[in-house]
Amino acid sequence: MSFMIVIAIVSVVPLLCYVSFLLLKKLKEKVESIMNRQKLLRELGDNTLSIRAIFRKEKTQAKDQTMKRDLKIFDFQTIAAATDNFSDTNKLGQGGFGPVYKGKLLDGQEIAIKKLSKSSGQGIVEFKNEAKLIAKLQHTNLVRLLGCSLQGGERLLVYEYLPNKSLDFFIFDSRRKTLLNWEKRFHIIEGIAQGLLYLHKYSRLRVIHRDLKASNILLDEQMNPKISDFGMAKTFAMNELEANTNRIVGTHGYMSPEYVMNGIVSMKSDVYSFGVLVLEIVTSKKNNSCYDTERPLNLVGYAWKLWNEGKGLELIDPIKDESCSPEEALRCIHVGLLCVQDRATDRPTMSDVVSMLTNDSMALPAPKQPAFFINITSDQVPEVTEIKLEVSSGNDVTISEMEPR
Repeated sequence: MSFMIVIAIVSVVPLLCYVSFLLLKKLKEKVESIMNRQKLLRELGDNTLSIRAIFRKEKTQAKDQTMKRDLKIFDFQTIAAATDNFSDTNKLGQGGFGPVYKGKLLDGQEIAIKKLSKSSGQGIVEFKNEAKLIAKLQHTNLVRLLGCSLQGGERLLVYEYLPNKSLDFFIFDSRRKTLLNWEKRFHIIEGIAQGLLYLHKYSRLRVIHRDLKASNILLDEQMNPKISDFGMAKTFAMNELEANTNRIVGTHGYMSPEYVMNGIVSMKSDVYSFGVLVLEIVTSKKNNSCYDTERPLNLVGYAWKLWNEGKGLELIDPIKDESCSPEEALRCIHVGLLCVQDRATDRPTMSDVVSMLTNDSMALPAPKQPAFFINITSDQVPEVTEIKLEVSSGNDVTISEMEPR
């Protein structure tokens, strides 16, 4: 009998040890999850949830902890499982702040996860900026941020997944650009304009994006444009029109002259970027290239030259497209040139731009000389004491920080 008891004890002890190990592991993961969430709340400036409050909410929300205004804090294990532990097969691309992965949650929802680099100090700034802003921004032409996560030094942003990648994936590729007929291109231009108008006028905060470019315009299943990447965005009070900053962020070729040279940022900074983007969409050409044999004209300068010579139609991408309206395309070029004028006060507001695009009978003023029409490479940018360059996509160079004199 005693022998049987000994056998039973010997058999049960390993099982009890294993169960205890599993319970301790689960408890450790739960504690780590709670601490990570508390750290996120502190970083985002929200001290309204205590650890005890989080425990109470855990009972009613099994998977995710929801912050104010529907921004979720995901468990890292949930994100790791959704991306197959961040496997290379799920990698969508590499940005200046880290890799982006595709994932699928247990309920079948597809997501995109931006994993911010541990070594990028700018990545922490971007993380805080985007997570704080997104809860206040709701528009059909803005990418939706679903939530965020934290594991050790890694910060993750979780977005809605958009299957058609970014605009630059199409318009700068000789084969894929044919998938964007004029009707779709005009629809994309209109959508971007509506998104910017919302940011500048109708959102709860006045938001200056500061890094509007083709690679930051994502496309959904119906090729609807969605402005993405608000990590560099700057918020303004509704009665504030411009500000001086000694930290300049943006992408070479898209930044306005007053911003690059003097650190003055305003809504007209985004208008300038929009003008460059419109010209790129119409022509399928990148601004940061040379388009003249005699002078190093970039796309803005080339468009200005042809416009003054009465040859604006030569700018239109010559793909065979029955939907193309020459008048509509010329009107877009006209609007684009108005947006890239040298003086910020000469540029239209986004309200004006939307009216110009949608009202064919509206008379447009003659555009004045644009800024930065001579192509300047990144190592020729004048009046800069410090430049830190980061590759943000295959097509652009992002200036993450520089101090103007």
